[in-house]
Amino acid sequence: MTSPLIRQVQLPESGAFTARDGHDEIIGDSASETASQQGLEVILEDDDDDRRRRRQASLLPADAAALARLQRTTASFIHSLLAAESASSKPETRASSSSVAVALSAGASAPESAAHSRFLTKRQLSDIALGVRELSKHLGGIRLKLHVQKVFVLTKAYDESLIANTRDLARWLLSAKLGASFVVYVEETLEKNPKFDADAIEAENPSARGRLRYWTKEMCGGKRQIFDFVITLGGDGTVLYASWLFQRIVPPVLSFALGSLGFLTQFDYSDFPHILTSAFGDGVTVSLRLRFEGTVMRSRPSERGRERNLVDELVGVDGDADADADDTRTHEPAGTHVILNDIVIDRGPSPTMSSLEVFGDNEHFTSVQADGICVSTPTGSTAYNLAAGGSLCHPENPVVLVTAICPHTLSFRPIILPDTMVLRVGVPYDARTNSWASFDGRERVELHAGDYVSIAASRYPFANVLPHGRRSEDWVTGIRRMLQWNSRQRQKRFTTPWVEEDGPAVRDGLEA
Repeated sequence: MTSPLIRQVQLPESGAFTARDGHDEIIGDSASETASQQGLEVILEDDDDDRRRRRQASLLPADAAALARLQRTTASFIHSLLAAESASSKPETRASSSSVAVALSAGASAPESAAHSRFLTKRQLSDIALGVRELSKHLGGIRLKLHVQKVFVLTKAYDESLIANTRDLARWLLSAKLGASFVVYVEETLEKNPKFDADAIEAENPSARGRLRYWTKEMCGGKRQIFDFVITLGGDGTVLYASWLFQRIVPPVLSFALGSLGFLTQFDYSDFPHILTSAFGDGVTVSLRLRFEGTVMRSRPSERGRERNLVDELVGVDGDADADADDTRTHEPAGTHVILNDIVIDRGPSPTMSSLEVFGDNEHFTSVQADGICVSTPTGSTAYNLAAGGSLCHPENPVVLVTAICPHTLSFRPIILPDTMVLRVGVPYDARTNSWASFDGRERVELHAGDYVSIAASRYPFANVLPHGRRSEDWVTGIRRMLQWNSRQRQKRFTTPWVEEDGPAVRDGLEA
């Protein structure tokens, strides 16, 4: 008999825990603050699905010794970054959850010095990217049973035809059919919408009073996580908006396909009662999509009155940065955004092309003369990156894609770099015009001479709920179905076989 594999994990409602079966380890945090001795139930399956065995895993208390052991058994720095940390803990000894799909809930956030990727070392950034990949691979083989209380519903913007769908979903979640008292949050614009008719929902179901609430953008961007689960109704743009709303910890996102494209929306809305009943009752399969963090760095005025050079300021002469080239002196941050698709720096409304400098870690890569440049995640390879001529890339690949937009050269080919690299794209001081940066198609920011955007792996991945048992095949099917990838009429077979002779191949006596 082969070694059993973990197929399903039941999360306790409180207490830090770790479960081991001799091969795999799942570490998590709970949403409740009440002390509990309830164990973690792990269902183990052999290759024969009919043969199962159960055991109660040990419950480790969240004390200092347990946290030290947790850090030793956790090879990646990601585990000390994903979860909400204690205000009194040091960054290198914080308790953590290796599953973003679990609670990732209460507690103070990390200090500002650790809140942004630009403050992390190269080793820590590498560990973030590696940890998200390994954790996502591990989560793909298990089902997480979540303790869901507050459900966040996001509907495609500017599409009133979906208001009725949102109303039906909210009514179902608020009903007593599930045996759970969910608190359902819908967008605040629906509170007075006659098509949604919130008063009729509460009149029909008196128990819904107080449980139908309305979310605002400020609620999503707070340091404390409020919501346990996200449901989107729309297309990929709606999923991107969910990522934009949750700039820090993202709850598990289950997306129903009600839009134009559906690379990230893999559930059929017509079957939502069955899908959600299974998700809340049997658990979900989660894929973690690595997100990037883009920080706009503004050039500070120079007091020396000399001519300035962006390359010298960021990497120094011959790649050897010194104190005068320290970007903490020459530049200051002016805003940070976490993105799921891409960061685009382009010429904006200017009629002339952009001049840009591209840096990787502490090396000057190249100078770009083009309409702009697109820095994309693997998830965003099918978006602007594709339109600009970049490569299609499976979302599980550990890369960052750099594609020039209409470069004024014959030799600028799209380039694929490791996602552990810190990229910086800036406007040189001698550029003719300013450039503009956008983050997932939002928040257009003007970049003046000397400004640049720093791009690095984010410590807050995007938790995407997948249909159980399906991972890679959904992406391949998607590019075939939606982009008609390699779609061509099949070549017809020969009616007469080829005949090989001493000379060239002939058919019907004629030279091929």
